[in-house]
Amino acid sequence: MTINGLVMAGTNAYYSELIAISLKRILNAMSTNPSKEIETFANPQPGRSYTIRIEAPEFTCLCPKTGQPDFATFLIEYVPDAVCVELKSLKLYFWSYRDEGAFHEAVTNQVLDDLVAATLPNFMRIIAKFNVRGGLYTTVVVEYRKESWIAPEAVVLP
Repeated sequence: MTINGLVMAGTNAYYSELIAISLKRILNAMSTNPSKEIETFANPQPGRSYTIRIEAPEFTCLCPKTGQPDFATFLIEYVPDAVCVELKSLKLYFWSYRDEGAFHEAVTNQVLDDLVAATLPNFMRIIAKFNVRGGLYTTVVVEYRKESWIAPEAVVLP
C-alpha cells in the first residue's frame, strides 16, 4: 500500500490500514492551500490587556494596473479580547492574495476588516510597507478600536 509516496509494508493488513488512515488524517490536517478562512483560538488571558505583534515579510499581490507582483511587509499589532488569530491560518490567508490584483490601500483595509471580523479585538493596527514600485514606496496604516475598550496608561521607563 502506498500513501503520498510512502510505502506501507507489513504482514498485518489491519495495522497497515490503521496507519494509512492516520497518515491521511494528518496530511489533511496539515493543509497548505491558500485560504481566506482565518482561524482563532481562545485568548489564554482574556482579562489582561496585552499586545500581540506579528510581522509578515512575505506578502504578495498583483498590481491591478500592470499585473506585476507587489511585495510588502505587514506589521500587525493587536490587543485581543476573547480570541487570538492562529498563525498558520494567517499565513495561508496572506498567501491567498498572491494571484489577486489589489491596490495597496484596498488590500490593507480588507486585511484589517477580515482580521477584525474573525477576532473582534479590543484594538488592531496594521502597517503595510510595500516595496518600491516605479521609484515610490507606499506605507498604509489602518486601525480599529472597539468603542468600549479603554487603553491602559503607557509606562515610560527612565
